[in-house]
Amino acid sequence: MGTKTKRIGILTAGGDSPGLNAAIRGVGKAALNHGMELVGFRDGFRGLVENRRLKLDKSTLAGILTVGGTILGTSRDKPHRMLIDGRTRDMTDVIRENYKKWGLDCLVCLGGGGTQKNALRLKQAGLNIISLPKTIDNDVAMTDATFGYATALDIATETLDRLHSTAHSHHRIIVAEIMGHRAGWLTLGAGIAGGADVILIPEIPYNVAKIAEAIRRRSRRGTNFSIVAVAEGAMSRDDARAFAAADDKLERARNQAEKKAAKLALLEMDLRHQGNTLRLAKQLEALTHLESRVTILGYVQRGGTPSAADRILATRLGSACADLIAEEHYGVMVAARGDGTEAVPLERVAGKRKIVPPDHSWVQTARLVGTCLGD
Repeated sequence: MGTKTKRIGILTAGGDSPGLNAAIRGVGKAALNHGMELVGFRDGFRGLVENRRLKLDKSTLAGILTVGGTILGTSRDKPHRMLIDGRTRDMTDVIRENYKKWGLDCLVCLGGGGTQKNALRLKQAGLNIISLPKTIDNDVAMTDATFGYATALDIATETLDRLHSTAHSHHRIIVAEIMGHRAGWLTLGAGIAGGADVILIPEIPYNVAKIAEAIRRRSRRGTNFSIVAVAEGAMSRDDARAFAAADDKLERARNQAEKKAAKLALLEMDLRHQGNTLRLAKQLEALTHLESRVTILGYVQRGGTPSAADRILATRLGSACADLIAEEHYGVMVAARGDGTEAVPLERVAGKRKIVPPDHSWVQTARLVGTCLGD
């Protein structure tokens, strides 16, 4: 009897990111070379629940390396909390049934931190799972890099480059909001590469007065403009203390009622924080007497053609994934490690976040060139 052909399922979950199609292609072409079959599921875990499939063969994979987004579509649906017919339901059993129904030997999940947690849940439910780390935030734990980050870094840096000319011409403070709710890798990298005068990241709570003084100091030296690169999750010291206290209250909650109240308080604080960049710009304008303008980069950072670096990274991780499947090495995330890859158990990844250490070399570099970090 011949060896059974392995059938691989693949999906993309969470936010879209440059390099997803390159990763799909990397997994697919390497899997086909191993003699495997590849089936894509549309719109993340929901497609697996609803049996919405796309056969991935050489013709389907052709030409997608340079294309942004994902040919499979994506969603933020979670297997254990999915909205079905107006009700939130645990669809893990349905996913397990469909996994068996389509004769899958492994399910490959491409996504960020939330996807790693969902991948672990499905592993614990008995499925053979391998995940790949994707996010422009670069905050997935246990990997040197995530695909999507390099492209977003290029886009954010180019935007700062362009903002310099208008800031200089009009003697303004330009406040550029860059994505990064909990981690500041993107803002820190773009701020250094784009020559920002102030860089504000979630890991280093800021003092508005110190930022204003740094800008006034530039004015006294004859430079009447400043570029402030601020992560969407950056916050003042007072706000950081309030969030920390609310988090601590949630941790110490003794019953469901207390947990619900603490979660609601955190949600309200999070909603109030959403306009933080605009408030910061107004505060700086009042303190420095310089006109300020806000540019919010938003989803432009996640779109478009992936950079060469992201194409290479996604292809490397994707092809390594196919090798692991051939070896029947499941329950892992394919991490970037130096010029190679490493299979990291999902238990070591799920629920963790890679944030910027306060003593990181990039932080030290920013300080040495005179960049204000708000502290």
